[in-house]
Amino acid sequence: MIYTQKIESQCPVAQGVHHGAAPIPEEGQWIQAKEIKDIKGYTHGIGWCAPQQGCCKLSLNVKDGVIQEALVETIGCSGMTHSAAMAAEILPGLTILEALNTDLVCDAINTAMRELFLQIVYGRTQSAFSDDGLSIGAGFEDLGKGDRSMVGTMYGTLKKGPRYLEMTEGYVTKIALDENNEIIGYKYINFGKMMDFVKGGMEPKEAMEKASGQYGRVDDAARLIDPRKE
Repeated sequence: MIYTQKIESQCPVAQGVHHGAAPIPEEGQWIQAKEIKDIKGYTHGIGWCAPQQGCCKLSLNVKDGVIQEALVETIGCSGMTHSAAMAAEILPGLTILEALNTDLVCDAINTAMRELFLQIVYGRTQSAFSDDGLSIGAGFEDLGKGDRSMVGTMYGTLKKGPRYLEMTEGYVTKIALDENNEIIGYKYINFGKMMDFVKGGMEPKEAMEKASGQYGRVDDAARLIDPRKE
């Protein structure tokens, strides 16, 4: 270490008030994080690209400073999905510091990594007060039955009103309207369940019917419309 002559000539004064890093909550413990290996927790967050044309929801499960599990969900430009595929290969096995300084190509994924890094090192994780944290695989379970991202896609115009296209339950096939043409429910197909049925040997038509459902007062509807055509 090189010091200037002025510093070398000064007398030492003790730093009596320094008591170390403030402890942060990590998986049911209070930890004074001093090194990367002291960091652990499960959390998720959102990142966005520079033109703000797309976003990424990133979920990470970190144990002893190393990413054990990564769930990368994107919406926006088509290139984001390819970047997400690469990120899912790269992130597991990296320390969170390595991941922060790794180019994940897509700005939205990089931004999500930055935001999650801040959450994790400040102890703001989803598992901060959970003993031993969450098991590896928790991110996959977040997807729910059918193992597909939960996506909401809605569209509307002033002249023609709203159209429900995709809800948490799945792809919307019909919107139920009352006598005032107000939406009172919808019918849907859960594609994740449908594909599981097809992979299990069920005929596509039967699988589609079995994976279909409805929400709201569909049975009371004055009429049903196809939100993509009518």
